[in-house]
Amino acid sequence: MRRSTGISVLHCLWSKSAKEIRCLTDRLKMENALKVSLKQIDGPWDQGWVLDKHMISSTFLGEDEHGKPRFDNHRTEIGEATYQLKYQKDWSQVGALARAVATNVFPKLANVGFVVPMPASNVRARQPVTEIAVELGRITGKPVFSDLLRKAATGQSLKDLHTKAEKVAAIGTGFSVNDEITNTGCWNVLVVDDLFDSGASMDAACAVLRKYPKVGKIYVAALTWK
Repeated sequence: MRRSTGISVLHCLWSKSAKEIRCLTDRLKMENALKVSLKQIDGPWDQGWVLDKHMISSTFLGEDEHGKPRFDNHRTEIGEATYQLKYQKDWSQVGALARAVATNVFPKLANVGFVVPMPASNVRARQPVTEIAVELGRITGKPVFSDLLRKAATGQSLKDLHTKAEKVAAIGTGFSVNDEITNTGCWNVLVVDDLFDSGASMDAACAVLRKYPKVGKIYVAALTWK
């Protein structure tokens, strides 16, 4: 079984007691915490949260010498950290973002069994969401299955589509579950993503996870909303 964390079985699910989690949460709050503005999101999951909006404001400044549009963007702290990680490859942001999820979202969720990152749309040597999920697993003591949820390439970017219906149609049956949990049981899963927009991708991911007998409740956590 391929694992992100090197843990071969799920017996470590309860490795940290509720008291230990609370102490961990208190400590993390003091470690250069990013400012958040939590938002609860509804959907075909049991509970979902987003840390903050992505952009505060974006002002068009005109075009550069190559005819490309220029903007004066102001992001939230979470939005800026996410942007630096995803688009500037600043991997030092991983720890702060994972701690933000561990501190602000994780205590709201009952009996998380394991963590799963949303599969990426683009192929990269290192995937930002996977890195955050692995770090979150390390912080909370929960296993991370980075290849459990898969998404087939569609050849079309969801960013180019404007309505949820268009995105749902583009996704189709692209999501699937790879049964990489080798032992028998049923656990609550936390699905981690970077940006929550229409919810089309998360809806599709949850639909296939609901059919997986080793998943109980489904929790979702995103870094930013659009």
